[in-house]
Amino acid sequence: MTGQRRLIARVLSESEDHPDVEELYRRALALDSKISVATVYRTVRLLEEKGILERRDFGGGRARYEPTEHGHHHHLIDVDTGRVIEFADEEYERLAQAIAERLGFTLVDFRLEIFGRRPAVEEKPAPRKAKR
Repeated sequence: MTGQRRLIARVLSESEDHPDVEELYRRALALDSKISVATVYRTVRLLEEKGILERRDFGGGRARYEPTEHGHHHHLIDVDTGRVIEFADEEYERLAQAIAERLGFTLVDFRLEIFGRRPAVEEKPAPRKAKR
């Protein structure tokens, strides 16, 4: 693996979010001014083919990535900001297992991606000062 590929892999492993290729490129470029966006695309494709990286589609027209080493978890995506919240839920996992069994299947794998939006917070009008 070349130095630039190692750098891209490091940027990915240190990411606490789910960056797309353009964001990976910006982060890698800050560390190595000679890296090209083509190198980032090729490296991401290679890491995905090797099973080191998982591609996610959270909407917005761009694939986002995360290392496969994160373990089993699910995602809640804020449709307004694009923020991705990772979570685990034993109750949901039991339900998925029960559904598979009820339909005559052995559960092999599953993922949950929830898309939501926070309700708008209504601002209360400032209290009026009493007239004297």
